Amino acid sequence: MANVNKPFGLRPSGNLSATGAQKQYGYQIQDNQAGAIYQGDLVVVSGGYVIKYDASTHNAPTGVFNGVQYDDPTRANKPTWKNYYPGSINITTGIIACEVLDDPSQLFLVQADGAVVQANIGKNADPTASTTGSVTTGVSNGSLSSASINTTQALTFKIVGLYESPDNALGDYAVVVVKLNQHQYGSVGVTAD
Repeated sequence: MANVNKPFGLRPSGNLSATGAQKQYGYQIQDNQAGAIYQGDLVVVSGGYVIKYDASTHNAPTGVFNGVQYDDPTRANKPTWKNYYPGSINITTGIIACEVLDDPSQLFLVQADGAVVQANIGKNADPTASTTGSVTTGVSNGSLSSASINTTQALTFKIVGLYESPDNALGDYAVVVVKLNQHQYGSVGVTAD
């Protein structure tokens, strides 16, 4: 059975630490920040605020975006919780708070945009450039760039293994388990963005 091409960004899937628990922390998005951020997108703290991570311009991600809350100025400042930040929210009260899965030991599931073979397990890769997601579900369409798979140290992901599921197999669009290979809170010092 062939894998279905349906990317979903990064989903938490266990942890390498002793607890195995999913951990997330609260951050802020700058008032009126342009550009959507979807659940499952990689993010980075830059200038004190969370922005979408770009492997070509940022040193290392802080983690994976997992939702936002703010008082919606278009709805009489009604408290609003969403899976995604729609962009350009000009708040009049409070802050734009978001949750980020930021534990360096967190494992994630991600779909590759092409082929993954057994020899790729243990190698590194970068994400594809995710610019969209679903405004209905709030979920990212980001994926792992299979063309980037290499031994290069500076790549964003470490491929830990194949996600074991009856409807998933090595080959095109495989879902794999990854760890953030480069991380702002990793054990090796990382230059701040």
